[in-house]
Amino acid sequence: MLLATTEQQINTIGLRAARERWLRPGVGFLRPSDVLKDPDLTTEDRRAVLASWLSDASAVQDQPHMRWLLGTPEPVAVAEVREALAQLDRRAVGGGAA
Repeated sequence: MLLATTEQQINTIGLRAARERWLRPGVGFLRPSDVLKDPDLTTEDRRAVLASWLSDASAVQDQPHMRWLLGTPEPVAVAEVREALAQLDRRAVGGGAA
């Protein structure tokens, strides 16, 4: 996954293009539930963003229960990310819209 390091990169190529190229996977999302609602993402894309959020690379120092995905405004609880992944799994099993 390629990560952008400057806001200029996002401004130059635009938010949609940044998402398509997986620059700063959290840009545009405030909460993990926002990932589930994004109509431009496939189920696989949603899972990849949420997995990035859950990754140890997004861990907040001295707060192992929190994750801060590059491009998001603030950290969120690991439990919130896991719940979003569980919702995604339930949709897949139930055959609901993803």
